[in-house]
Amino acid sequence: VQLQASGGGLVQAGGSLRLSCAASGRTFRSYNMGWFRQAPGKEREFVSAISWSGGSTYYADSVKGRFTISRDNAKKMVYLQMNSLKPEDTAVYYCASSSRVATSRRRAEYDYWGQGTEVTVSS
Repeated sequence: VQLQASGGGLVQAGGSLRLSCAASGRTFRSYNMGWFRQAPGKEREFVSAISWSGGSTYYADSVKGRFTISRDNAKKMVYLQMNSLKPEDTAVYYCASSSRVATSRRRAEYDYWGQGTEVTVSS
């Protein structure tokens, strides 16, 4: 699976962005998908994940209620709608795929990673 993230940019606090992740490969619909982020000088952290069917979604406490993850298996796309953005959301955002049975928040359980898209939220 190859992943290409896009949609990042500069936005003011309180604004919105929609990140997209385009996947290649015939088995996309069998992968659980996740979004992670890495701020300067910090570890890469879990943001959100969605099961292969889209039936289950998971969020970090820091983004719950503001971010929404979704997927379109027919288009091989995963999205992260980010609303009410805060300066602390500034980071490079990565999409990743996991072949594990259970949807995971653990970085180590994701097999393939996109190149990242940068999000900057100004105060």
